[in-house]
Amino acid sequence: MRLKHCHNTRDFRELARRRLPSPIFHYIDGAADDETTRRRNTEAYSNCDLVPNVLRGAEHVDLSTRVMGLDLDIPLFLSPTALQCLFHHEGEMAVGKAAEQFGTLFGLSSLGTTSIEEIASTIKTPKLFQLYVHKDKGLTRNMIDRCKAANFDAMALTVDTAVGGNRERDLVTGFTIPPKLTLKSLLSFTCHPAWGLNYLSHGGFELPQLQDHVGEGTSITLSIGSYINTMLDQSMDWQAAEEIVRYWGKPLVLKGIMSVEDARRAVDIGAAAIMISNHGGRQLDGSRSPFDQLAEIVDAVGDRIDVICDGGIQRGTHVLKALSMGARACSGGRLYLYALAAAGRAGVEKALGNLCSEMERDMKLMGCKSISELNRSNLRFRPEFACHSQ
Repeated sequence: MRLKHCHNTRDFRELARRRLPSPIFHYIDGAADDETTRRRNTEAYSNCDLVPNVLRGAEHVDLSTRVMGLDLDIPLFLSPTALQCLFHHEGEMAVGKAAEQFGTLFGLSSLGTTSIEEIASTIKTPKLFQLYVHKDKGLTRNMIDRCKAANFDAMALTVDTAVGGNRERDLVTGFTIPPKLTLKSLLSFTCHPAWGLNYLSHGGFELPQLQDHVGEGTSITLSIGSYINTMLDQSMDWQAAEEIVRYWGKPLVLKGIMSVEDARRAVDIGAAAIMISNHGGRQLDGSRSPFDQLAEIVDAVGDRIDVICDGGIQRGTHVLKALSMGARACSGGRLYLYALAAAGRAGVEKALGNLCSEMERDMKLMGCKSISELNRSNLRFRPEFACHSQ
């Protein structure tokens, strides 16, 4: 399979599977426990049907939206994800440049493999930094201060990692940061020499947001679950979140909100937006999908805060369904990580191009000239799922 044959997320996933050593592919692809929630995140969109209108003169389509005061050309952005240079040596720079080309938001993770400063000096599209609150308060404040100095546009405070999820695929493959060879993984790394040569020839592994503060994840091998359990502040509460909102002083989105109660608390502490997200099914297996929770959260707070639907998106129609339900925008990780692993920047640009073509075509087929024309009258739920439309 070649890049030109990648027409959808499934195709990029297959190409990534062929090009990555098994532990690294399964880190992207896997989730918690039985991975029920991971599957449900996408399946939820199939329980909802679109109802198109015709003869609306939809020759030209406007996909732009405004989120957290930021103007985006498309209603889909690239969620911050960790360790991107492990998947392809171009890493965050490839993803950021692709986001820039499509005029959308780019997210950089606390566990990113490119520095805040390098992204700020190179990527001109709106930028969001995803903050993990560490036990080391000096480290947490340092990351915020660096984002202030680098003039990042927004911050995402991840709130669903009180402990690490039970990611059993990582336990089976022995995936760690940085990666290490084991008897289980040796054959897979050996069978993917191109990945190994690129990884070694481009400097290996660094976590520049952390390396001046902690050894874990830079020189000490840990699983992701162990990193979360060891390094992150499990005592973080709403008061701490409110203090971060005030200290940051720019738009802040809480990433990992899944209940109406928490959405209302987000409004109360001054957050600019919430990302309805279950961490791609990587934390609490058996939790609801973001799309299933979207209606009740939008109804509760959608007039006071921007609501973003994060996770499970594989098609342009998924985005249109979420927007019709009331989301301001959508975001995702695996939808571009597979593409990054498959072909670097060219892969991410093709993945975004595919999704943009789908969104534009599907908007025309829906009879909508702008996303403001999408609403719940466009949707019908199958009888067993009708409660979602209430």
